[in-house]
Amino acid sequence: MAATLLAWVAVVLLAAASAGILISRDWRWRLGLLAAQYLAAFWLVTQHWPVGMAAVKLVTGWMATAALGMTRLGISYAEDAEESFWPQGRTFRLFGAAIMVVIAIAAGPRVESLNPGIGLPVIVGSLLLVGTGLLHLGITSQTLRVVIGLLTVLCGFEIIYAAVESSILVAALLALANLGLALTGSYLLINSVPAETDEETI
Repeated sequence: MAATLLAWVAVVLLAAASAGILISRDWRWRLGLLAAQYLAAFWLVTQHWPVGMAAVKLVTGWMATAALGMTRLGISYAEDAEESFWPQGRTFRLFGAAIMVVIAIAAGPRVESLNPGIGLPVIVGSLLLVGTGLLHLGITSQTLRVVIGLLTVLCGFEIIYAAVESSILVAALLALANLGLALTGSYLLINSVPAETDEETI
């Protein structure tokens, strides 16, 4: 009972973090929320994996976040004010995040009936991250935001995949995928500095 309650707390943290990433204008806040997102995902993964294996996901996620943060810290271009008109403003993004939460909660029981034993919090958390990650990818073209969106989608996939596969090799390959994506994003950030001068206008 306590484990289930903590799993739902992790789902709430995932919802708050993913919504915060969508509406935040400051890249520091976005990366901080991404780290919190990995912490909540770690707890959901421990529902099916040993803590040692699940910790690999947490450490890998934080390493990917740190790589993006160090790269972005070394880039000194001005951040313009975010345009607030619909549909690019915070209100639209928050509304989109709310829709993703509703869809995840509504689809969770049906997915659980098709795959019993996974657990409703794990399914809802996974669907929530995949949905908000895809939403993020659909409303931005900024390099950092795109990488964060891809990491969010991959994180959601890993949560539900952990329930059906507990191979150490798979865990290692997923960790490499996360790190490779973060390093690719860092490279693109460095090489797209001139094009990022209007970063926060999207």
